[in-house]
Order: sequence, then structure tokens, then C-alpha cells
Amino acid sequence: MSISVLLADDQPLLRRGFRMILEAEDDLTVVAEAGDGEEAVDLARRHAPDMVLMDIRMPGTDGIEATEQITAAGPLPKVLVLTTFDLDEYAFGALRAGASGFLLKDVRPAELVAAIRTVAAGDAVISPRVTRRLLEEYAQVLPLSRGQREQRFPQLTALTEREREVLIAVARGLSNTEIAASLFVSEATVKSHIGRILSKLGLRDRVQVVVLAYEAGLIQPGRSGWCSG
Repeated sequence: MSISVLLADDQPLLRRGFRMILEAEDDLTVVAEAGDGEEAVDLARRHAPDMVLMDIRMPGTDGIEATEQITAAGPLPKVLVLTTFDLDEYAFGALRAGASGFLLKDVRPAELVAAIRTVAAGDAVISPRVTRRLLEEYAQVLPLSRGQREQRFPQLTALTEREREVLIAVARGLSNTEIAASLFVSEATVKSHIGRILSKLGLRDRVQVVVLAYEAGLIQPGRSGWCSG
């Protein structure tokens, strides 16, 4: 199955490089290029690609605002953000806006291609460097008590204990295979749990699970389980 991609970056040379990398793959097709966020939104509506490869810092409408407009229109296209900046504000801003992934521009071509396929398949990717910086940032935030957490995030009370365990595992970056092994269940069971978690919490994908977990203070560096307060 071919994956159609829209490139959005204000630097023509970078767009050309990305195009060469993607079109060297049999299953990836670049359908359009945008030089700014406003053009990206317009081309996404006109071409309806499967994926938008989005830069963050662009003139006028930036990548975060463009991502928000594109994802608000429906489940497709998915947005994978690329940037030279690994600052938390950009990472978190992009994920809050609805991006399904966040990578740095120094990612290797093979990793970029793999990330596009992963996101197109319905999963999500976050640069390990960005994940580490998010953890470091949120380590400085005082943890919420369970009562405070449930008051601010009442939807969490709808989760069963097993669903909470799966949510924590997802937020820690574990794959379905790793979660299944740690909980002694099948991958199909893990997928079912994740589906129910997304439904109960009103989230779209694993990236939004990670964002919620950080915001709610469910995980902290050095801890591996549900924070009971």
C-alpha cells in the first residue's frame, strides 16, 4: 500500500532532500510541497495525503498552528513533526496540537522512513532525546496527589487497574510486545486495552497518552508504576 506524503518546510533544499529520501522507497509518494504553514493547511485539504511531514519554525503560520488546523479536520492526514530544535516547548506544543510524532532533523534516513510507516499504520513515534528532556522537565514538577489528579483529570477514574498499568507502560515508551511480556498477556489483549484507554480518555493515539501521563504526573523518572499519591 502506497503512503502519500505532503512536505512542509520553508527551506527548499531540505524539502528536496526529504523528497529524494522518500521517493527512493516503493511505498512512499510525495504529492505536494509547502513552504509555510498556511500553504500546508491548504495543500492538505486539496490533496488529502496520508501524512504531513511538518517543520515547526516557518514564516507566518508556524508548524504547531498548522498541525492543529490539519488534525482538527479529521483523523487524516497524520502529522509527523521534524525540527532542528529539541526544546520541550516545541515538542509538547506539537504533540498537544495533535501531531502523531516528533523527530529531530538529524534523524537518519532509514529511521525517518520507518517513522513515517509507523505513524501511517496508526502508531506514534517520539524522539528518545525529546522523551528524555520531557522527563527531566517534569521531574521538577511537584507530583499531584491522587485526589488532585482525579479532580483535574476526572476521566482517569474510568480506567480499570489493568488499564492503568497499560497506560503507564505506554507512557514509559514500551512497545505492545514489551507490554505483553511484562504483564504476561497476549499482544492482542494489549491492543484491546489500549483501544479502551483511548476511548475512555477521548484520546486519538499513543502520543496523546504520553502527553496526558506527563501532564497528570502519572510517571516520574526512576519510577515504573502508577503514582498513587
